[in-house]
Amino acid sequence: MDSKLFVQAILKFFSGLLFVILLLFLPAGSFSYWQAWLLIGILFIPMFLAGLVMMKKSPDLLRKRLNVKEEEKEQKTVIALSALMFIAVFVVAGFNFRYRWIVLPAWVSYVAAAIFLLAYMLYAEVLRENVWLSRTVEVQENQKVIDTGLYGIVRHPMYMSTLLLFLSMPFVLGSIISFGILLLYIPIIARRIRNEEQVLEKGLQGYTEYKKKVRYKVIPFIW
Repeated sequence: MDSKLFVQAILKFFSGLLFVILLLFLPAGSFSYWQAWLLIGILFIPMFLAGLVMMKKSPDLLRKRLNVKEEEKEQKTVIALSALMFIAVFVVAGFNFRYRWIVLPAWVSYVAAAIFLLAYMLYAEVLRENVWLSRTVEVQENQKVIDTGLYGIVRHPMYMSTLLLFLSMPFVLGSIISFGILLLYIPIIARRIRNEEQVLEKGLQGYTEYKKKVRYKVIPFIW
């Protein structure tokens, strides 16, 4: 096992966990915000287990996903907007719990949690299918177009899974107001996809033909 990679992964994991805890529980003013604990559990436990699997079976992929350094100016803007959006989503959800602005029934959180876990499984399948999957927009050495599995249904199955993940989060947290904020993710991701496809068409052989073969970007028959 690569000890340096292990330490890097552990530090990033726990720093992310701490950040989410602060964003949720400080506005909530209480640790009794059970929906927040539910989200933390379904978000970070699978993330930790997936990290262990990647550490053992795909350390290069894990290293690539940890060492994110976006070079595209357009994508830096997208990342910044996404970060602000998620901070707002978590903070507003915490305040919604504290001040009881709009209270959703408990079953909504449980159903949303099931959808979230389903989306996590889709995400894991995307990681399995695409060894070149990166968190940055780039064309890698020896990269090839993948057009089978989920990639035979939509061109960006990773964004399909993250769309399900992110849009279910506010309902897990019991905040319809946060859901309204997260709808901003749709134009943000559309902007990222537009730039990403421009990069891939220029640098990845066969991608233009792939676009003609697989018509839909994220949602079959819709988008």
